[in-house]
Amino acid sequence: MTLLDEVLGYIELDAAEQQLLRELHPRLAPYFGEITQKFYDAALKSPGATSVLIEWMASGLLGPYDQTFYDKRSRSGLPQHTMFTAMNVVRTAYIDKINELYPHAEAREVVRAVNKLLDAELAIMLRFYQQDSEDKLIARERRVQAEKLAAMQTLSSGLAHEVRNPLNAAALQLELLERRLRRVIDDAKLLEPIQLANHELQRLTALLNDFLTFARPPELHASDQDVVDIVRHVIELEKPLAERRHVALAMQDHAPILAKVDSGKLHQIVQNLVRNGLEATAEGGHVEVVVTNGVPNAFHIVVKDDGPGIPEDVLPRIYEPFFSTKESGTGLGMAIVHSLVAMHGGKILIDTSPRGTTLDIELPRE
Repeated sequence: MTLLDEVLGYIELDAAEQQLLRELHPRLAPYFGEITQKFYDAALKSPGATSVLIEWMASGLLGPYDQTFYDKRSRSGLPQHTMFTAMNVVRTAYIDKINELYPHAEAREVVRAVNKLLDAELAIMLRFYQQDSEDKLIARERRVQAEKLAAMQTLSSGLAHEVRNPLNAAALQLELLERRLRRVIDDAKLLEPIQLANHELQRLTALLNDFLTFARPPELHASDQDVVDIVRHVIELEKPLAERRHVALAMQDHAPILAKVDSGKLHQIVQNLVRNGLEATAEGGHVEVVVTNGVPNAFHIVVKDDGPGIPEDVLPRIYEPFFSTKESGTGLGMAIVHSLVAMHGGKILIDTSPRGTTLDIELPRE
């Protein structure tokens, strides 16, 4: 049931009253200009909206009360305070004219129908203004988040570049030291500390690369790709991790889906989401990946797991850089995913509960 159906059912604007409104139209139409002028005097004092208000009054009386009617009421093109002023002016003017044009007994029925109509229009417009306010609030929050993200990216970029040079130098010196020791003596125990240090340097290098990916995402190089093939490749790469964790990892088979994407970045998006799903799922659990066609010119990559879900207090922070609930996590995985999805012009939808989490990535084909 649509909002329009709900409103019309609530005010009980029946067929007889709708007929009264249609019959009222030819009687009131000659006065629309006069009513509009009253509206200007009360609020706008701008002749630019004459046609808008006259058409609004005509379509309100004549109907039909369908999707077109709803769409026009949802987007009046007038500010909220102006629209409510117009409603008051129109209601008063209608009632005055109805009392002039109809006998007293008949006027009461017509006024009742008019009041129902205008109440329905008010309800629809209130809903629109509420949605508009919510959209503006969301947009403002996204701007704030984007500013914080930009500041963190600048800090991360500077830090990563400062660390990279000494890290590379340390790795090179360790490699030279290992070669010299091997020439002198081939003792595994003697070489073990060097290999351990080298392993830790490699881990730091990987972390540094994550920092740089987050701080300065490379430009998008989109080309025609088979999305299904990219996802299938990720699944094959992540199967060893799934086997080690004793989690079933599967992908629903699907015909090729061609889209203009950056294959490397899409690979990284899917890999991060699949790894998160595997790490969140207990032994014996399941992670499933589904690729489907979405609305025209879009496709979806859906990653489902039957883990414990994302806690309510964590959910608002999952895209926040450096925030992680994992003991050894960097908190950059989902921040990078969000950045790469945004670069493609896509969006992420999350559905989570104690029964599991579903992440739905919607991306445009172009």
